[in-house]
Amino acid sequence: MDDARRFGEFVAVRRHGDGGHVAELVLDRPKAMNAVSSAMAVAIAAACDALAADPTVRTTVVTSSNDRAFCVGADLKERNSFTDAELVRQRPTARAAYTGVLELPMPTIAAVHGYALGGGFELALACDVIVADFSAVVGLPEVSVGVIPGGGGTQLLPRRVGAARAAELVFTARRVEAEEAEQLGLVDVLTESGDARGEALALAARMAANSPVGLRAAKKALRLGQGLDLRAGLEVEDAAWRSVAFSGDRAEGVAAFNEKRKPNWPGE
Repeated sequence: MDDARRFGEFVAVRRHGDGGHVAELVLDRPKAMNAVSSAMAVAIAAACDALAADPTVRTTVVTSSNDRAFCVGADLKERNSFTDAELVRQRPTARAAYTGVLELPMPTIAAVHGYALGGGFELALACDVIVADFSAVVGLPEVSVGVIPGGGGTQLLPRRVGAARAAELVFTARRVEAEEAEQLGLVDVLTESGDARGEALALAARMAANSPVGLRAAKKALRLGQGLDLRAGLEVEDAAWRSVAFSGDRAEGVAAFNEKRKPNWPGE
């Protein structure tokens, strides 16, 4: 990954396309199938902070450098060595990794192949869209080892599949293979084995062709409006609309439409 910016030992960020508007956040701890250690959690959070602060990034794709797994969740070997006090101290570090992905301001896509279990699936759930290939196996098995999903799974999964289905999946701790995962809405796009990354990057490029100001405002409206009643949700939408209505992107978009040309987004 000579062309990538490194964040610690286990995370890298690549840029794609003209202008580098598509960012690829690579989980790069292949020998451990991307099990999230404390060091890796710090690196994920740092990479997300850098991406969130970069106005030239229009979309982000989360990928894996491991051939067998997207991410197998928390590093249980590391956790097994913790005292109770150390586990308490490590909790904010772990949370920062998951909230870092969840709070990225631009559209975010997970490219899942192989295992995406526990915290690994929670990293995917934190994204706006999940692209998976036929090798994917997803699930939240935490209750089988005496804990609960702690990276947002108990809150993000019901928003995807409903409360009853989420309860069944969490309480049984079962693993779900790709075809059933698509049927249940656990993943959004299903591709041939080996194609998840390419499909996710292509989807990200299609999104990145649109207004960066519009993309971020639309994501904010979608996220903040979840769970609100219709009237409150429409107020969220109106606030987001007002934030873009007088932007340079709006002026350029309207001008480009009328002049029958591709817009050159100022991003402001």
